[in-house]
Amino acid sequence: MRSHYCGAVRASDIGNIVTLCGWAHRRRDHGGVIFIDLRDRDGTVQVVIDPDTPEAFKIAEDVRAEFVLKVVGKVRARPEGTENANLPTGMVEVLTQTLEVLNPSLTPPFQLDDENLSENVRLQYRYLDLRRPAMQANMVLRYRVAKLMRDYLDQQGFIDVETPMLTRSTPEGARDYLVPSRVHDGMFYALPQSPQLFKQLLMVAGYDRYFQIVKCFRDEDLRADRQPEFTQVDLEMSFVEENDVMTLVEGMIRETFMKAKGIELAEPFPRMAYAEAMARFGSDKPDMRVTLELTEVTDAVKDVAFKVFSGPANDPNGRVAALRVPGGAALTRGEIDGYTEFVKIYGAKGLAYIKVNDASQLNEAGLQSPIVKNLNEAALKAIIERTGAQSGDLVFFGADKAKVVNDAIGALRLKIGHEKGHVDGRAWAPLWVVDFPMFEYNEDEKRWDALHHPFTSPKDGHEELLASDPGQALSKAYDMVLNGWEVGGGSIRIHREAIQEKVFAALNIGEEERRNKFGFLLDALQFGAPPHGGLAFGLDRLVTLMTGAESIRDVIAFPKTQRAACLMTDAPNAVDEKQLRELHIRLRNAVPGAAA
Repeated sequence: MRSHYCGAVRASDIGNIVTLCGWAHRRRDHGGVIFIDLRDRDGTVQVVIDPDTPEAFKIAEDVRAEFVLKVVGKVRARPEGTENANLPTGMVEVLTQTLEVLNPSLTPPFQLDDENLSENVRLQYRYLDLRRPAMQANMVLRYRVAKLMRDYLDQQGFIDVETPMLTRSTPEGARDYLVPSRVHDGMFYALPQSPQLFKQLLMVAGYDRYFQIVKCFRDEDLRADRQPEFTQVDLEMSFVEENDVMTLVEGMIRETFMKAKGIELAEPFPRMAYAEAMARFGSDKPDMRVTLELTEVTDAVKDVAFKVFSGPANDPNGRVAALRVPGGAALTRGEIDGYTEFVKIYGAKGLAYIKVNDASQLNEAGLQSPIVKNLNEAALKAIIERTGAQSGDLVFFGADKAKVVNDAIGALRLKIGHEKGHVDGRAWAPLWVVDFPMFEYNEDEKRWDALHHPFTSPKDGHEELLASDPGQALSKAYDMVLNGWEVGGGSIRIHREAIQEKVFAALNIGEEERRNKFGFLLDALQFGAPPHGGLAFGLDRLVTLMTGAESIRDVIAFPKTQRAACLMTDAPNAVDEKQLRELHIRLRNAVPGAAA
């Protein structure tokens, strides 16, 4: 039907007859000559219709935005002075010989070049939103990134193996999406949160190097970087140690960025222990472009009169951390109040601060703050010395349970860093975070939870800590971080059944429960399971970073809202009584629109 894509017409085609198909992006009537910018996925080209072709001209008079057109015409150079150097097709235009409307269009609910669209409107009319050049560029980049990764892994000897979408529910982390079984009364499948157990079983089966670009599902609260269904680049390798996996996938990311975007990432990626990341940045996914750091002052304020500090400082689970902001004494009271409200989002009760007017005077003459009078000179001296505060700086404080301090002041570090320009100028700052704890303590349930997942191997020499002191056991886990986003995470897995049993015991998973949920894995580990490990990349997050989009919804063709709804198809929806009966389900609460 066509000879060229619209965006592919070039000066080398001058004099040739071309057939183009696409959408009318814009129509302009210049007093007897009609111009149409014809658009397809490859770009736009200017089409000219003049009265010398009366049939085509008559049709063009009625063309409106988003009409689907077929144009046959002759490529010619644009008249001198009308060229558009910003367009690949800007040196040429197509003089129309015949014009055909393949399909008219209703007036679109928004202009495709409107940059201030409501996201809800975009999602409701996603098929129109996806026509926008920016969205098409995002989707093409997503395809290219996936293909580059697939090609890289193929060259490294990996094979693509599909794992089940319907599996058993093993709710250890996020909530599962459940699928009722029609043929097994009262029983449910779960959609996979990841292919974790199946890829481990593939290693037991001797497949050595597996990968899959796979949909995964988690029924959890959503944010800008979360979706109920998301795509992983999932891989697993046998007979490897941590460095083997990290080196291979680091090479994949470096090659993908270079070939897809011409971006050269650092080689090698720096590595940082989890404990250091939390101490310095309050986060296990620090944005290394931000130059601000947290400073530990817990021990320095144990004896101060200010209970807000001394209370957490004397709590084994507490922390007092300082955040120095160079030049921060210039912050207005309104800005400080705004930051105070911001940290409350993360559970902080408030935000103490000291303005350093004169760093040489450790009293209210040199330090401006309501809390100064409640801090002794030794504490003030330690704070100024450790933070390196200079005259004109400001020091914020977090004092609470360590998790609250890390979350709140870590987020404040990012906010102030980017808002006030405390960044080092790098466009890309990759990092490996390693040596994660095996477990984190769940205060609500008074038990240990796996920090990554319960199949992560402890570091060599830490196996005995699983029973005696689980909180001190470190794991062979590693996360890849890029500009403050965790883009990939993995670990060396447990390949010995006895060690796996110890981890389940540390997690207070009783013998009956482990056999019920994981008996097939425990059995498999006894049949010559090789040492193995792997990693999974979040494809959506990675492409979001590469495009500079603010949300992963901008790199997914048909995403859900933050309430896990599809505004275009109106999903989820009520189903009729017949379907429910077949699935042996009776609703406890009436659903609007459902059968009674």
